[in-house]
Amino acid sequence: MLDRQIRFAIRNSQFPPMYQHFGKRLLDLTLALLLLVVLSPLLLVTALAVRRRMGSPILLRQRRPGLGGKPFTLVKFRSMTDARDAQGQLLPDAERLTSFGATLRASSLDELPELFNVARGDMSLVGPRPLLMQYLDRYTAEQMRRHEVRPGITGWAQINGRNAIDWEQKFALDVWYVDHVSFRLDLKILLLTAMRILSRQGINEPGQATAQEFMGSRGEVSSPN
Repeated sequence: MLDRQIRFAIRNSQFPPMYQHFGKRLLDLTLALLLLVVLSPLLLVTALAVRRRMGSPILLRQRRPGLGGKPFTLVKFRSMTDARDAQGQLLPDAERLTSFGATLRASSLDELPELFNVARGDMSLVGPRPLLMQYLDRYTAEQMRRHEVRPGITGWAQINGRNAIDWEQKFALDVWYVDHVSFRLDLKILLLTAMRILSRQGINEPGQATAQEFMGSRGEVSSPN
């Protein structure tokens, strides 16, 4: 109980820990700009491949909730077609996800343009993944705390199962991260993310092309120990 009260006081203090207030943003900006330079040939080749295999647009632009739930425009390489049924409705993800798009997702190359979001300050390298705007009304009060930090390209939930775990587990992991943000933890997550990408673990939810839509929680979720 005392430990939780201390964390709450720190989180709501006018003088947050140095890393959270200054260092995290400095790390994000430095690494994002460095990676954009180093990976620029890969960004170009991937963009050309998307254009050739899937046509235009190359980028998917979508409104997502950021820090405090404030909307921003997320950018990533498109991995699905815009195929629709006779009524003009988009087909299920499994039918729109091409083999090329699946390769992009498996390698996480589709996420590379999000480095521009990090450089702009919309996102962090590490934090809870930015999900869909309609989810905001479906979170419990505890789950909503995932928006107390900037969303990330990768996060604690991504290295602990990604799409292979259920929504309640993901949100519990996200909230745990919010309560334990540190330079050391962020470096650990970045290192383990690289390992997960190489091993291609947890890319999709079992039996699904992508994660199923979150329709609401089964109840309040407590953070893991």
